[in-house]
Amino acid sequence: MPSLSPLVTIRDLNKIFESRKGLFGEPRRMTAVNQVSLDIPRGQVTGVVGESGCGKSTLARLVLRLLEATSGSISFDGVDLLKQSHGAMRLLRRRMQMVFQDPYSSLDPRYTIADALLEPFKVQGIRLTTAEARQKVEALFAMVGLDARFAQNHPHQLSGGQRQRIGIARALALEPDLMVLDEPTASLDVSIQAQIVTLLEKLKHELGLTYLFISHDLNLVRYFSDRIVVMYLGRIVEILPDAKAAPRHPYTQTLLDSTFAPDPTQRRDISRLTGEIPSPYNLPQGCAFAARCRHARPDCLSRRPVLETRSDGHAVACFHPLT
Repeated sequence: MPSLSPLVTIRDLNKIFESRKGLFGEPRRMTAVNQVSLDIPRGQVTGVVGESGCGKSTLARLVLRLLEATSGSISFDGVDLLKQSHGAMRLLRRRMQMVFQDPYSSLDPRYTIADALLEPFKVQGIRLTTAEARQKVEALFAMVGLDARFAQNHPHQLSGGQRQRIGIARALALEPDLMVLDEPTASLDVSIQAQIVTLLEKLKHELGLTYLFISHDLNLVRYFSDRIVVMYLGRIVEILPDAKAAPRHPYTQTLLDSTFAPDPTQRRDISRLTGEIPSPYNLPQGCAFAARCRHARPDCLSRRPVLETRSDGHAVACFHPLT
């Protein structure tokens, strides 16, 4: 059994983007990640779900320090990432890698597949002999279920699913502990999505990996993840300690109700949300979801709920949670 101690610990993390002052207007500030505190347990899949623009991908890039946080702390295996120099971060990134949503744009079209797989070693200054390089490429191809005969091909000669396998193989090249998966199946056909998820499951068990899995597909997150983090307008509104746990936040329940069931006997009427999504440039004083929530009461409009954790590990930021 893998240890459940956190590999990554995030506390009070904030990311604010500022727009330049226009000719007639004042500069604006958008809070993309707002007071996020989260543990990513070692050896588990932590899923992060929410609508587009909720801050999922920004959080993923903050965890790897591809973006600089405005404030807060991120600890990776006991090391405070925000205090590390660029040289120290380069070494630490051997242990943390990312798989991007679009496998085509994440691969240099001028490189052969073999060159793409060997690029992490060059970036890290790891010198390989010709024989070692060939062995590494062959091993990475085998790891993701591809034939090494594709090694001299270029990305445009591969299918979308094959390119994503190459993206995964490249992320595995330096034997990381943490892999951040930013919607790795979103651009793929449904049948190919299933193959990629199966591959990721296999690699997790074989290599003891820890995943931070970003997606807007709650059904996929519930299938693949050990625990689920739900974000809305930059904040965590609920953490389900188990993928099958019943949601307690009205927003999570809305996401669940809106998922498509392929079995006609399991389909249900969808309750449409009303009201406008607040602007991230001008967040409301109270709960950001209150204007769209059927359960909202006056206190929801005036005070912002805090994420509170029960004894079973289920956390929810709501004054009137579902029972």
